[in-house]
Amino acid sequence: MSSVVAEAEITPLDAARDILRRTFGHNDFRGLQADVIGEALAGRSAMAVLPTGGGKSLCYQIPSLMRPGLGLVVSPLIALMTDQVAALVQSGVAAARLDSNIEPEAKAETWRRIDAGELQILYVSPEGLMQPWMLDRLSRTPLALIAIDEAHCVSQWGHDFRPEYRMLGRLADLFPTVPRLAVTATADAKTRDDIRTELRLHDSAEFVASFARPELILSAERKRGGVEKRVVDLVTARPGRSGVVYAGSRDKTEKLAEALRGAGVPAVAYHAGIDKRLRETRLEEFLEADHAVMVATIAFGMGVDKPDVRFVIHADPPGSIEAYWQEIGRAGRDGEPAEGITLYGAADMSWALKRIAEREMDAEVKQVQVRKVRQLYTLLDGAGCRAATVRRYFGEEGVEPCGQCDLCSGLVETHDASVAAQKALSAAHRLNGRFGRGRLVDHLLGKTKDVSDWESGLSTWGIGQDLTANQWRDLTEQLLFEGMLREDPNDGRPLVGLGDADAVRAVFRGERTVSMRTTTAEPETGGRGTRTRKRGARDATVVPPSDQALFEALRAWRAAEAKAQHVPPYVIFHDRTLVEIAGAKPGSRAALASLNGVGEAKLAHYGEAVLELVGGFA
Repeated sequence: MSSVVAEAEITPLDAARDILRRTFGHNDFRGLQADVIGEALAGRSAMAVLPTGGGKSLCYQIPSLMRPGLGLVVSPLIALMTDQVAALVQSGVAAARLDSNIEPEAKAETWRRIDAGELQILYVSPEGLMQPWMLDRLSRTPLALIAIDEAHCVSQWGHDFRPEYRMLGRLADLFPTVPRLAVTATADAKTRDDIRTELRLHDSAEFVASFARPELILSAERKRGGVEKRVVDLVTARPGRSGVVYAGSRDKTEKLAEALRGAGVPAVAYHAGIDKRLRETRLEEFLEADHAVMVATIAFGMGVDKPDVRFVIHADPPGSIEAYWQEIGRAGRDGEPAEGITLYGAADMSWALKRIAEREMDAEVKQVQVRKVRQLYTLLDGAGCRAATVRRYFGEEGVEPCGQCDLCSGLVETHDASVAAQKALSAAHRLNGRFGRGRLVDHLLGKTKDVSDWESGLSTWGIGQDLTANQWRDLTEQLLFEGMLREDPNDGRPLVGLGDADAVRAVFRGERTVSMRTTTAEPETGGRGTRTRKRGARDATVVPPSDQALFEALRAWRAAEAKAQHVPPYVIFHDRTLVEIAGAKPGSRAALASLNGVGEAKLAHYGEAVLELVGGFA
């Protein structure tokens, strides 16, 4: 009788924790994972917004393993599907994907496994899923759950809108009894409303976790001179670390990768113009390397769970705060300290606004996209904590400063530059939008070459000799960011004129203060604007000297295993698990099984090899 009572007391979440432990090697859920999983296990649809690295995939993987039928996951990225399937297979889960890269024989085998009830989780693209033949076959297949990953792609208000995602709203009619789970890492309130509307999740629960990423140390600096040299300086100041560098064009990724290789950095370029097989090879090399740098276009959604990316550098800024947080968030997924560094300038903002102006879209959507661009540059060029600004943008309240970004650390201060701003605005007005930024600065300094009598006779000629040329350039950028100056593209030779008339008047009336940024300290790297890491912050993957030799031996063993199987090393064991093994030095299978990240399948596959390796250091 007692055993019957004990069994009756086991809740669905207890069973979910058991799978979490046995299959994935984790002792308990984090954050809102248990709440989201509980909703899915109850057969109810939901939307979950969890931060990058917050374990979104477990929210649909575990219910897929517990509910009867096949777990169906919709993902926009082949790289993401490939990575997650490889990790699941390592954990003993019967998972597969169907996409354009799969050979016909492999597709046929996958369908055989589905029909036989042998497959637990299937990954598909939205385009592939909505094919009539695919829907017909799945209509005859019991489904445990439908998960829509990267759900922000459904929203025209989001940063990565994909029209094909709009088709997924039909799933509510096609599979009315199957719970649907929409998950994403980045969605503001308007985007969340759009997701609920388009995916028909009106009455479903919504789970929104904190957007805090305390492991990320954020910084941003205005572009000065050669961006290529600055990127090389930043990367070479971080030797032996994996990183991602984002650039705005294919050509720029190639040039940056070449420059980094010339400086001795193992860097490769990745963009849509590269042969498909070469792209796959380069991605595999990046994922398998202990330290390498991927230089990619900003639109590149890596979609991979490489946990040891220690820095993300934007050589060109992204298009919105959502894109910024998602791309920066590819660093530090293991929870260890990592950096997000962004280089930006007023020309980048002008280019982004010009692109929006040229697109065919509804006026309301265009207005929202323009606002998102300006909000991004307010974040980059502002004076408040960067992490707190992001979290408030996503709707969090009661947010405290992070204490570790470049602004919190006192590397940047501001001073009142309202009088200088009045001079610059007056000069722009009198020059009547006929010249560019360089000429405006020369005019203020009284250094225009071959100056005409008309220009030298203006009251603003030479009134700015109290500031240096660099200071005037900084202030001009500040006024462009704040919209008081504007640039006419003029076929690639931008001309500067007055912008928002109300804001300009407010400055002259003393009703609005213009604050100018000042760098107050040299960064620890020896370059401007960023530090290697916060003073006193722990290094990533700290290993005591007594455990270092075993840890390196474990990494070497893992690398060999990964190479033999053609999978990324982290799908075998994360570095954090290797650190635990090196520290605990388990002498038995039971002791090894108790460590984080060691599930039953991995214990069966690798237990003897790991224990033998550990025994050699006992």
